[in-house]
Amino acid sequence: MSRIIAALLCACAFAVQAQQWPSKPVRVIVNVAPGGVADITARLLSARMTETLGQPFVVENRAGGDGYIGFDAVARADPDGHTLVYSPGSSMMIAPHIVKRADLDPVKALAPAVATGRVSLYVVVHPDRPMKNLAEFLAYARANPGKLNYGTPGNGTSPHIATEVFDREAGVKMNHVPYKGAGPALNDLLGGVVDVVFDPGIGLPQVRAGKLRMIAVAGLQRHPDFADVPTLEENGIKGVDGGPHFGFYAPAATPGQVLARLNGEVQRLMREPAVSDRFKALAVDVAEPMTPQQFTAYVRAEYERYGKLLPELGIGR
Repeated sequence: MSRIIAALLCACAFAVQAQQWPSKPVRVIVNVAPGGVADITARLLSARMTETLGQPFVVENRAGGDGYIGFDAVARADPDGHTLVYSPGSSMMIAPHIVKRADLDPVKALAPAVATGRVSLYVVVHPDRPMKNLAEFLAYARANPGKLNYGTPGNGTSPHIATEVFDREAGVKMNHVPYKGAGPALNDLLGGVVDVVFDPGIGLPQVRAGKLRMIAVAGLQRHPDFADVPTLEENGIKGVDGGPHFGFYAPAATPGQVLARLNGEVQRLMREPAVSDRFKALAVDVAEPMTPQQFTAYVRAEYERYGKLLPELGIGR
């Protein structure tokens, strides 16, 4: 009887906690560097939740360690919904196959709360490079194996995997230069340190300004603002995409009621024109609506898919 009473009291406490959440400021840890799409969308949503939920949602960048620095901080936090991590899908569903830390498996240590969106990738080169379109880029890369350097947000990230799939499908060989985020990679492309980046959309203003040149889209559709730039699919290069969804995660023992409230609030905000238009401007496709349980199933399925793909690409060996 005492166990039953204890369980009921615990359930009541969780229910009260969920109703009161958030009852204090919420830390939102972004496990990549400032300036990338994950950072921008996390700050956009956190600013709106600060307004709608009555508590500050304070964004903190903790980049490095293939996303694990941010994961570690959240996994060890109190599971009350007041410490969250906003992560690219690559850190959650791809990096664990590469990092393989016995003390921290983010798929087990964190609870998926809500998916937000995913990016198309844009093949962007420095305008001083001797290729004005995809055909010229492929011809140069095939004639000069190992001469071109490509930058990514880090080892095992979606742009890294996408570029390796591109290399395989296009029959080229480029050198990988990993950074701690999409922003630093873009900066070095602008500076001519690397030759090409599979950009998640943050470089579009520089393309519009003529500081960079877009030669292809890694997605099913052309970008409406660059209608003359073809997709890789149109050129017979298949399987190159922006990877799985970004999303919010909480410590694994966070009450389901808290996750459900966070899920509902974020999905509601993403339907607001001010938010959805910003996502569109960043070339981010809004995620299909998923409950925390459905998002958990999505994470596990993508985790398994990449567990098979990475060995094929020789990543993580």
